[in-house]
Amino acid sequence: MNSLAAARSAKSVFTLSGFRRLLMFIGRRINAMSYLPKWVVLSTLIGLVAGLGAVIFYETLRLTTHFFLVFLAGYHVPTPAGEGGKAGSASYARPWAIPLVTTLGGLLAGWLVFTFAPEAEGHGTDAAISAVHHQPRSIRVRAVLVKIIASALTIGSGGSGGREGPTAQISAGFGSLLARVFDLSLEDGRIAVSVGVGSGIGAIFGAPLGGAVLAADIVYRDDFDFSALMPGIFASIISYSVFGSFFSFSSLFRIHGGYTFHQPLQLIYFVLLGILAGIVGLLYAGTFYSTISLTHKFAISRKIKPAIGGLCVGLIALEFPEVLGTGYGWIQKGLNGQLDKVSLIVLIALPLLRILATSLSIGTGGSGGVFGPGMVIGAFLGLALWRILLPFAPGVGHSPVPFIVVAMMATFGSISRAPLAVMIMVAEMVGTNELLGPAMIAVAIASFIVFRADKSIYKSQLRNRDSHVVNSLLHKGDITLLEKVSQAMKEPELVLEMDTDIASACAMLEEKHLPGAPVVDEMGTFLGVIYTSDILAFAGDSSTAKIVQLMDATAPSCQVTASLAEGLESIYQASGRFLTVTDGNRLVVGILTVGGLLRAYRSSLAADITKLSKMIPSSEILEVTIQEESLARDKKVGEITLPPGVVLFSLKRNHELILVSEETVFHHGDIVSIMCRPSAVYEVKKLFGGETEVLGS
Repeated sequence: MNSLAAARSAKSVFTLSGFRRLLMFIGRRINAMSYLPKWVVLSTLIGLVAGLGAVIFYETLRLTTHFFLVFLAGYHVPTPAGEGGKAGSASYARPWAIPLVTTLGGLLAGWLVFTFAPEAEGHGTDAAISAVHHQPRSIRVRAVLVKIIASALTIGSGGSGGREGPTAQISAGFGSLLARVFDLSLEDGRIAVSVGVGSGIGAIFGAPLGGAVLAADIVYRDDFDFSALMPGIFASIISYSVFGSFFSFSSLFRIHGGYTFHQPLQLIYFVLLGILAGIVGLLYAGTFYSTISLTHKFAISRKIKPAIGGLCVGLIALEFPEVLGTGYGWIQKGLNGQLDKVSLIVLIALPLLRILATSLSIGTGGSGGVFGPGMVIGAFLGLALWRILLPFAPGVGHSPVPFIVVAMMATFGSISRAPLAVMIMVAEMVGTNELLGPAMIAVAIASFIVFRADKSIYKSQLRNRDSHVVNSLLHKGDITLLEKVSQAMKEPELVLEMDTDIASACAMLEEKHLPGAPVVDEMGTFLGVIYTSDILAFAGDSSTAKIVQLMDATAPSCQVTASLAEGLESIYQASGRFLTVTDGNRLVVGILTVGGLLRAYRSSLAADITKLSKMIPSSEILEVTIQEESLARDKKVGEITLPPGVVLFSLKRNHELILVSEETVFHHGDIVSIMCRPSAVYEVKKLFGGETEVLGS
């Protein structure tokens, strides 16, 4: 009997519920660990998946490139030294086939993306950055799989894109998965996704240190996330080891005979190069997002738009093959001096053509990265400037290598708003650190130009760590207006089991007038959320289909012991609908709504007047209603000048909590919660106008 019971117990481990309980147990153990052991475990897992994901995508891209360009079009693209250093075809065997294969690749990629995972369009790195800031648990496994195939189709057929975007989304998606299955805290989930981005890119480029720094550098425009640096180092070295074990540990590009910087006069020319790199970076971002905006205005199916972009790229490539694929082989040719005889007019045109080709390939809805094309654009820019200066400028040198490498660093380092990470990464990719010092002048100037214009190729980057939603609502210092989420939550009105049919669930939700409900398994473990809107849109047989088919497994949740910071961020991730609150065993214990949060917030605000006054002596708490005559109406927070000692808490619009940032626009009727010194009350009323209620002083 004992052996039979043991066998049954062992068998239960392999059931779905048993596997969930095992993951919950592992998650509790990981969350209980101190910082170092926790991130050694998590970074190891992320690094392994990042390395394997890079291997899978690399092979998938190699196969699609061979099928589309070699087999169908009869054209071999050049490759960098780290991938064989092949020169590629001198001309097209079947020129007429080039536009056809680029169109076909775009058509297949568009159909795949917009049929199965629309969030997989565009450049994956930006989507991963968005997940870091807004919903680290939200990256679906389906989106990652679609991204791999769609990017391989787009780039493999000749579309201009980088392979780092798909690789970043693979490992970032795994970090997001870890956040869900191990129930990581909001901050740990963010770090996991950031580390996934950096380790994936570091693996595919063979640049582990650059990848580690990128994990901390790329998520903000003007800041650095130090909490992601050490986990990023762990994960990047593992992902690099895995990828290198399958292929090679040599650098992606190779400078024949090595390189030693010995021309100080080149520093003067690097000033000019920095100016040009900043301008070209702005042109890159501007053209890319203008293409996206223009494409959205076309009244045709989104599935077809990437094919139109592919056709345009194919037509450009008939005259300029340098725009096809990743373009890394052309960088190698430039480093080898094999492009020295190319017409100067062509060299000047190539950066612009590559910008256009990337915008057409990815901006129309195709799938791929913008990091790689940014480096190719920079390489062509550096080569063109070298050729212009060579006949008459002293100290230019007989090799274009320094101009190519420095331009790669400056062009994409500036427009990505991650100059330090890109500098390190490019140095690793070319196999020399000799140009890191000299490049700093060009990178600094290019970054200054881009920073002044306040642009970035990654629109999902926040300005700094203070730009997070919670930091706009909480005070500077250690004051917490609401200690625990438990103070704001309410009892759940409805919890649905996973085997409930859709028709029954719809009836129960409509009876209670609920926008949705949490879904649990037979053990009561929280699995996800079912929304009424999804049920109403269901076109199948609702009497037999189960709600698990429509359940959102990526829906955010928070633990009952969570702080206000986590509750605010999590309900923001839930788009203000509702948030499921769980205990340490993932059992549903409550529901958090915006209304409940506001009531608890206001109650806590009134109770903490004494604490708040310690921050600003004799401070007053005001609620100001924006009227038509208000000077702040229709202006962004960042566009108005607040008097000294004034802190904006929150903004309420139509009974909804608006999470204030520098981009928030004040509208007529908004209710703004403000703390200020008594001496500033008059200025505040003059600025915001309207009705003012004093809550305390």
